[in-house]
Amino acid sequence: MKKASYIFILLAGILWGTMGFWVRKLNGHGLVSMDIVFLRSAVTACIMLVVLIVRGKSLLKIKLRDLWCFAGTGLCSIVFFNFCYFTAIMLTTLSVAAILLYTAPAFVIVLSFILFHERITLVRFAALVLMFSGCCFVTGIASADNRISFAGLLYGLGAGLGYALYSIFGRFAIKRGYDSMTITFYTFLAAAAGSFALSNHTTVVKYIFAAPADTAFSFCFAAVCTVVPYLLYTWGLKSVENGKAAIIASIEPVTAALLGILFYHESVTAVSVIGFVMVLAALLLCSYVKH
Repeated sequence: MKKASYIFILLAGILWGTMGFWVRKLNGHGLVSMDIVFLRSAVTACIMLVVLIVRGKSLLKIKLRDLWCFAGTGLCSIVFFNFCYFTAIMLTTLSVAAILLYTAPAFVIVLSFILFHERITLVRFAALVLMFSGCCFVTGIASADNRISFAGLLYGLGAGLGYALYSIFGRFAIKRGYDSMTITFYTFLAAAAGSFALSNHTTVVKYIFAAPADTAFSFCFAAVCTVVPYLLYTWGLKSVENGKAAIIASIEPVTAALLGILFYHESVTAVSVIGFVMVLAALLLCSYVKH
C-alpha cells in the first residue's frame, strides 16, 4: 500500500509538471495568469461534481464545522499560492520564482513537525537539501546572476508557503474522514469562488464555449493538471507523511524542464544533468530508505 502511495504522489508531481505546456497554449488565446487559475478551478469543480454524483451523493456531504479545511486547501493554498507565484514571476525571473516556490517542502516539514509531530530525521533533511539543490541546478538559477528584490523574495516565499498549505489542510481533512474526491471537489469549488474576483471571468467563459475544441482543451487541462494529480496526491497522503510526500512531488520542476527540452528545444547543460541526478537521489532516499 505504501509503495503504491509513493507512486501516486510521484505521478501527481509528473502531471503537475506538464502545466507549462497547457498554460502556454491558453496564454496564446489571451488568458492571463489568474484567468487560468479560475478556468482550472471552475472546470475541475464541475468535473468533480459529476464524478461525486455518479459515485454517490453521500460524498458531497460535509460538516459545517469542517469548512475551514476546504477554505484552507482552496483559498489559502490554491488561490494564495498562485497569486504569490505569478506576482513573483513578474518581480523576479521564472527560475527564481520556481525555486522560491519549491521552498514548499521545507514549510511542509516544519509545519508537520509542529502540527502533526512528524519527525525531522537526518535522512529526510538530506533528501530535502538534495531536492532543493537539484531544483536549483535544473532551473539554471545555480549558474545565473539573479538579483532578487525584497518584494519578489517575499512573494516567492509566500508562494512556497501557500503551496505547502495544501498538504497541511489536506491532512486535517483526511483525519476528519473525508474521501480524497470530496476534498478535491470542495478545494476547487472554494478556489473557483476565490479566483472569480481576481480574474476576467467573462473572457474565461467565452473561451471555454468558443468552439468544441476549446471546450475539450479546457476539460483535458483540468483533468490532466488538476483532477487526476490532486486525487493521486490526496490518496498518497493517507499513508505517506506530509514531509516525504512534499519532497517526492518536487519531481514537478524536473518534469517541466524535461518537457522544455523535448518539445521546446531548450538546451541541456551539464549543470541541469547534475540537477536531475540530485533530484533522483532525493526521491530514492525518500522512497527506499527507512526513516
